[in-house]
Amino acid sequence: MALAEDEDRPSGGVTRGKVDEQVAEDNAMWVRGLTAGGAEYEETVARLYRVLVKIAYSDAKRKGSRLHLSGPELDDIAHQAAADATVTICRKVTTFRGDCRFTTWAYRFVTFDVSSKVNRHFWQRGAVSIDENDWALLASDLAEAPEARAESRDLIEAVKRVIRDDLTDRQQRTFDAVAVRGLPIREVAEDLGSNPNAVYKTMFDARRKLRQALIEAGYLDDHCA
Repeated sequence: MALAEDEDRPSGGVTRGKVDEQVAEDNAMWVRGLTAGGAEYEETVARLYRVLVKIAYSDAKRKGSRLHLSGPELDDIAHQAAADATVTICRKVTTFRGDCRFTTWAYRFVTFDVSSKVNRHFWQRGAVSIDENDWALLASDLAEAPEARAESRDLIEAVKRVIRDDLTDRQQRTFDAVAVRGLPIREVAEDLGSNPNAVYKTMFDARRKLRQALIEAGYLDDHCA
């Protein structure tokens, strides 16, 4: 089963919602292999996994640069993400519409899994992991006009001070995991050796402290919701 040499590249093959003949043929081979049985299915799954590992390794190395991920740690994240994405793609292959290169479609699944695993790695290292680049990006997202950006930076500096000075270590970790990293409450509770209700309570207390500090600093109205 011969596939295009650039099968592990997520780009190309999309032109105004249509694909060229070669891409369409490659797409059909992927779908046919993943919906077949026996040896053809096993061979296609193994091929897909190899493609996804390459993508996952590159993506994990980029996203985990601040953690200095390397060696077994990086390999573990890449292989776990590739394995999870392979299972998801095999389950959803019949939903593939064929309007782009198959590996472009598959790329979305594996990069999502990489992001989830790298995010978990960030906060499990113990300290709140938002660095200066993250804060700068957040400030630029909050406002476009220069004067509005300046106000946003002031607000973010205030939030940073509250998180650093007013929240307990557990509140910092929980706030980082849930509010910043977007990890599910149930998973955070499991990793903390706690339960979802306790995590909700920790988040409630952290947000209350944050809100009160911002009110006292004049950034929020005491009567706002």
